[in-house]
Amino acid sequence: MKISMHAMSVELFVSMLGNLAAILDKAAASAEARKFESSVLASARLAPDMLPFTRQIQLACDFAKNSTARLAGQDPPKFEDNEATLAELKARIDKTLVYLQGVPAGALEGCEDRQITIPLRDRKLEMRGLPFLQRWVLPNFYFHVTTAYAILRHNGVDLGKMDYLGRDTVPASTAR
Repeated sequence: MKISMHAMSVELFVSMLGNLAAILDKAAASAEARKFESSVLASARLAPDMLPFTRQIQLACDFAKNSTARLAGQDPPKFEDNEATLAELKARIDKTLVYLQGVPAGALEGCEDRQITIPLRDRKLEMRGLPFLQRWVLPNFYFHVTTAYAILRHNGVDLGKMDYLGRDTVPASTAR
């Protein structure tokens, strides 16, 4: 059985962004229970030279939507990077999910051989669709999702591995 590019990208993005949205709910509840402003979490970072939580969420969403669009041969939708609260970040995730769920599997058929070019600050990234997904998109997407999780965990939000993985996506026999 051949695995589709849609299954390797959009389906993973949708699952992980859904988990990330649930994590944001737990972060808001934690701030409320501990009686501090949730904006503290939005601006939190693991180290002084790392991007803050807000930017980690924005970038996770951007990697999902922009990469999906590029793989489908479309222009990526543009979102402003103006979120400052957990509720606004959750709305960005929701907007990203709506976009992703609107991309049919057929739009990515054959994209593993599509030439992808992305302008970076100091150079252009050029590669075919499959290595683009495997070596650029997924590592970056998971880096930002994991970093967002770690920032909240570091700041005392009661999260565990199953929050990251998603309780509904892991078969009960493998959940710990």
